[in-house]
Amino acid sequence: MVISGRLEGAMDIVRKVAHVNISVLITGESGTGKEVIARALHWHSDRRSRAFVPFNCTAVPRDLIESHLFGYRRGAFTGADKDSPGLVRAARDGTLFLDEIGDLGLDVQPKLLRFLESGEIHPLGEPMPLSVDVRVVAATNANLNELIRHGRFREDLFYRLNVIVIPLPPLRERRDEIPGLLAHFIGKASEEFGKGHVQFGADVLEHVLLYEWPGNIRQLYNEVRRMVALADADTTLHADALSPCIRHAPPERVLSTDADHVTVSLRAKLPSTIEAVEREMIKAALTSHDGRVEDTARALGISRKGLYLKRQRLGL
Repeated sequence: MVISGRLEGAMDIVRKVAHVNISVLITGESGTGKEVIARALHWHSDRRSRAFVPFNCTAVPRDLIESHLFGYRRGAFTGADKDSPGLVRAARDGTLFLDEIGDLGLDVQPKLLRFLESGEIHPLGEPMPLSVDVRVVAATNANLNELIRHGRFREDLFYRLNVIVIPLPPLRERRDEIPGLLAHFIGKASEEFGKGHVQFGADVLEHVLLYEWPGNIRQLYNEVRRMVALADADTTLHADALSPCIRHAPPERVLSTDADHVTVSLRAKLPSTIEAVEREMIKAALTSHDGRVEDTARALGISRKGLYLKRQRLGL
């Protein structure tokens, strides 16, 4: 995976807290790379030699989540014809990644809270609780504060999870990462499909940079795999290889969903367009943070040195 732009900030947090036994909550839209960050936390931790167990809380019916997580003894209920350790015990001494934690049912939330606080689980049919050493990393694409207001998520569980928060912005707010991601994904897909050295033309990059990417990195990755799978070996991809929804995007796109936005034309030259967008974003960030360089760089998702170099290049 390419680590650049605002993802570098997320990785800085990962490296700082990977060895610390503290709750981490990763937030962001679907497809932004939350599991990538969770795996990085595991890999940089002392638990990397043990299991990393991912579980999507929407993957099984709600009435089965408790047994999936905490396990059960044979005969605990109808159909329990053998013991099941559950995912928590499967991740013993390792990391359990709970994706889409906002969809966890209210009946299971107190049991998860107890485990997070005491390290104990009580599998169905077991006479006594069991202690299990597992690091839990949670992720969500939902607004947990909103769920709390609607009585769908426990406030005490939220505060137990919401210690270290790693927010992952959508790809449309991380456009500086797209060229690197595109090159990485094309190289990876070319090797996987035996297509030699497939490249992309400037017209592909123009469309890809200004598309909204509602499915984020996952959508970009799958789009690249589709293009490379259909391409001839050792060829250069052009805009006609893109999906119609990307290729036929309107001639002008709004780059930000905020009230202050920049509008550019898909017919403009790429270098001058990127430079203009960078200049306006930096100027706006400097204004909104009263010229404070550290705060401006943090808001833009770049380093202080990176901001300094960009200002020099752009004459700001």
